[in-house]
Amino acid sequence: MQRKIIHIDMDAFYASVEQRDFPEYRGLPLVVGGSPEGRGGVVATASYEARKFGIRSAMSSKTAQRLCPEALFVFPRFDAYKAVSRHIREIFHRYTDIIEPLSLDEAFLDVTEDKLGIGSAIEIAAQIKKAIREELQLTASAGVSVNKFVAKIASDMNKPDGLTFIGPSKIEAFMEALPVEKFFGVGKVTARKMKAMGLFTGKDLKQLPEQVLVQKFGKTGKFYYQIVRGIDDREVQAHRATKSVSVEDTYQEDLRSKAEMLPELEILAARLMSRLQRSGLKGRTVTLKFKFHDFTLITRSLSGTAPVRELGELLIMVQAILEKAPLEEKRVRLLGIGIANFESPDSKENTPGTQLKLF
Repeated sequence: MQRKIIHIDMDAFYASVEQRDFPEYRGLPLVVGGSPEGRGGVVATASYEARKFGIRSAMSSKTAQRLCPEALFVFPRFDAYKAVSRHIREIFHRYTDIIEPLSLDEAFLDVTEDKLGIGSAIEIAAQIKKAIREELQLTASAGVSVNKFVAKIASDMNKPDGLTFIGPSKIEAFMEALPVEKFFGVGKVTARKMKAMGLFTGKDLKQLPEQVLVQKFGKTGKFYYQIVRGIDDREVQAHRATKSVSVEDTYQEDLRSKAEMLPELEILAARLMSRLQRSGLKGRTVTLKFKFHDFTLITRSLSGTAPVRELGELLIMVQAILEKAPLEEKRVRLLGIGIANFESPDSKENTPGTQLKLF
């Protein structure tokens, strides 16, 4: 039996909550997250008015201000966003208990067998969108299909307030037309590599044998081979626990000193903290990844007695790891930062503690 999968993605979530709660923000280019003067400030979410200027999530606040000098910056109110997210989750549970949250503002739902016996995933998605609009005065976009990958892509096609269905008979044609940068796991570096190989769309990827894709892209090549044919057997995991969150970047020119690496790590740390705050996660163990020009790599980690809650705390740990990392005469082509060992959502607040162990 084919699954019925819905991906719900809130529209400009943080910014929309701010504009709902503060009418004076409505219609303005609003940026949630940091300030243009603040060190390491990063955009968490931008309103659609701000996006018209090219402002995007994870962009530095200084860049956002340069793109739109009249943009209004507000500090995130995560308690408010979490409260809204809990209400949204309650709406989901009216229809199914098979829910896989990806962050505060998006989730997969398996409605193959829904609680109310509606039977139509499209109708369920429409009812969820209506409930969110009427009960929370917010809009969401929905993608509906038979697997997670296509449902997630579909939810982004007609934003804001969209509802897109891609049925089984349309999936292969849809995947063939999809630009390679839209595929799961294809970042900027991989996209450049694919385009250098003459691979611009799913149709181009489809011409390559599975063995060649694995040769060129490792185990992810097998995923590309399957997904371009509409094959995605991943289940919606109702109780998926996030083990770690990480960000990384590959550089066109190798970094040759810790002094060159530190500003890049600060940018990565701001991106990572933005993701953690969106997900409501707080972890105790920070890991840096260094990949060298010869493609060898090392990782170094530092654990604390209390979860990392602020960007400043994360930067202190990053700097401590960098200072002790054995990078003498090494040329670094990739840097990454990850955080793990998350606290339980029900755990009590801890006071800041000292770092325990570097390994």
